[in-house]
Amino acid sequence: MKLLASAALLLSTAAGAAEAVVAVAANFLPVLEILVDDFGNSTPHSVRITSGSTGKLHAQIMNGAPFDVFLSADSDTVIRLEKSGNGVAGTRFTYANGRLALWIREPYSLREDIGETLRQDGIRHIAIANPALAPYGRAAIEVLGAVGNPEEFADRIVMGENVAQAFAYVATGNADAGLVALSNMIQANGKYGGAWAEVPPDLYSPIRQDALLLRHGADNEAATAFLAFLASDAARTRIAASGYGAD
Repeated sequence: MKLLASAALLLSTAAGAAEAVVAVAANFLPVLEILVDDFGNSTPHSVRITSGSTGKLHAQIMNGAPFDVFLSADSDTVIRLEKSGNGVAGTRFTYANGRLALWIREPYSLREDIGETLRQDGIRHIAIANPALAPYGRAAIEVLGAVGNPEEFADRIVMGENVAQAFAYVATGNADAGLVALSNMIQANGKYGGAWAEVPPDLYSPIRQDALLLRHGADNEAATAFLAFLASDAARTRIAASGYGAD
């Protein structure tokens, strides 16, 4: 009898399980992977992840990509999707506030002043995300403008498609410095050496990262359950500990 009851419970759980496809901006991918594990421990539902720059993911959604949830690196892109009918109205919310860090390969080259750091002769290549595709890239350009004239750094800038690629350029030694996501530095935990400091937030516009239930996922129970989990206190605590503002 107990065996039959257990089998019935397993069948009912499996029958109620659904899978959501979550498209996420590259900067948040490492945190999302942890959150998906947390989510999976408390629900029968599952999440499949696809990652890229916010601009490229937006283009894919507009062209019919079967994503259920979008975790953008900004708010403007999500607002446009909502207005175009590709997102479910009323489901948008800010899940994280991005923060920038300046990372230098040579630890002794880091100065308190960002402009002074980047003007040193040893800083030949400065990695940033592509500002045409990634909000972290636009923020990096604002920082360069705040500490000097962006033109003076132009011939030294190397661009990654997204902020994760900018981080990779510094990690592999293909750039001497980078304006990267603070979360990247916290999760690397010194693995790639160098020295880093958080960029003062008054040097760039807020990077408000918004989530949205997409039209494709409107009737997907896993998608709505995951968004509810993402807004929970437990998820927000995890996000804050990973180098994001979560207020």
